[in-house]
Amino acid sequence: MLTLQCLREERDRVLDALAKRHIDAIATVDHILELDSARRATQTELDKVLAESNSLSRQIGGLMREGKNAEAEEIKAKTAGLKAETGELKDAMDAAEHELQTLLVSLPNTPCDLVAKGKTPDDNVEVFRSAEPQAAGGAAKPHWDLAKEHDLIDFDLGAKVTGAGFPFYKGKGAKFQRGLVRFFLEKADDAGYTEFIPPHMVNADSGYGTGQLPDKEGQMYHMQEDNLYMIPTAEVPLTNIYRDVVLQAADLPQKICGYTPCFRREAGSYGKDVRGLNRLHQFDKVEIVQVTHPDQSYTTLDTMVEHVKGLLEGLELPYRVLRLCGGDMGFTSAMTYDFEVWSAAQERWLEVSSVSNFETFQANRLKCRFKDEDGKNKFVHTLNGSALALPRIVAALLENHQDDEGIVIPKALVPFVGFDRIGG
Repeated sequence: MLTLQCLREERDRVLDALAKRHIDAIATVDHILELDSARRATQTELDKVLAESNSLSRQIGGLMREGKNAEAEEIKAKTAGLKAETGELKDAMDAAEHELQTLLVSLPNTPCDLVAKGKTPDDNVEVFRSAEPQAAGGAAKPHWDLAKEHDLIDFDLGAKVTGAGFPFYKGKGAKFQRGLVRFFLEKADDAGYTEFIPPHMVNADSGYGTGQLPDKEGQMYHMQEDNLYMIPTAEVPLTNIYRDVVLQAADLPQKICGYTPCFRREAGSYGKDVRGLNRLHQFDKVEIVQVTHPDQSYTTLDTMVEHVKGLLEGLELPYRVLRLCGGDMGFTSAMTYDFEVWSAAQERWLEVSSVSNFETFQANRLKCRFKDEDGKNKFVHTLNGSALALPRIVAALLENHQDDEGIVIPKALVPFVGFDRIGG
C-alpha cells in the first residue's frame, strides 16, 4: 500500500508512475490528500477540545472544594457540551479514516523507473533468451497425450472426483512431481533459503498483508464458516511471518522458502491454451521469499532471477526472461520478471515463474520494519519468486525431452526422481 507521506511529498511522481499502468489516478490521489488534510484538521480541533475539556474538569474539583457549587455546575454543563463535540469529531475522524483506507488499498504499487509503459504482454521487454526454440513441425506430442500414453496424469479422474483443473498424478508421474519438488527445495537450500512448511489456509489479515485482499478476493477459495482462504501461493503465509515484526538491520536479508499446493479460482476458458496442465485450480509450487534492506532490494532481485535461471538450466529447457511492462504487472509489484519455457508440441512460450520486487508496498500493509543505524523504524522491501511452479514445467519437460520411445529425464533430476527415462 502506498503511504500517505509518499502521496503528500511525491504526488506528481506517483501519478507519473501509475500512468505506466495506464491508470489515471489524479482524482483518487487528490481526494485522498483532501481527506487527509481534513482528517488532520479535525485531529487538531479534537486535540484542542480535549485539552479544554480536561482543563475545565480539573477546575470543577477545585471549585467544589471551595464551595463554589454554582460555578462548578456551570463548568459541568460546558464540559457536557464539549463531550458531545468530542464525540462528533471522533465520528468524523473515524469516517475519514475508513474512507482513506478504502481509497489507499485501491491504488496499486508504483512501477520502478525501468518498467516500460506498455499495455499488454506484447509490450513486455525480453531481457534474456537461453536458446532459440526449435519448431517440431508437428512431430512432437503434446503433454496431455504423453501423460495418457505413459499413464502419468489422469485428468478425467480428477474431474470425476473434484472437477476440471484438479488432476491426479500417478505412478512415475507422481514420483516425477515429487522429485521436482525435492530438486527445487534442495537448490533453494543450497542458496541459503530456510525451508518452511506453512499452513495451506490463511486468515483475512494475511491476505490483506500481501495484497491478495481485497484485489483478488474473487480468485481465492474462501471457507466462509471460518473466514479462511486457501492460499493462491506460498508467498502469502511465508511473507506474513513478518507481519507486525520489527527486525534489526543486522538480521537482513531474511531468506525463506516453502513448498505448498496452490489454489486458484481462475475463470475457466476453453481451448489448447488451458488444456492439460496449462491452467489448473490446484497445483504445486516452491516459492522463495526475501525481506531486505531497501538499499539492497534490486541487487537481491537480480540474484533471485539468476537462481531461477539456474533451475531452468538444470532442467535443460529453452527459456526466456521478460521484464513486464506497467500494464501487465501485478497489483502489488514495483518490478516483475517473468520466466517462460518453450513448449515443443504447442510451439509457444509458457509462463513458469514470476520474480518480483514489491519495495515497501507489502511492508506497509504488513507493518514490517527494521531499525536503521539511527534507531529509527523504516519499512523493509519484500520480494518473492516462483522457483518453480510445477504444472507447465512438467508440460515442457515431457514435450521437450520426448523421443521415439518415451521421455528422457534431465541428468540433474535423475537423483531426485530415481529413474532416467519414462517409457522405452
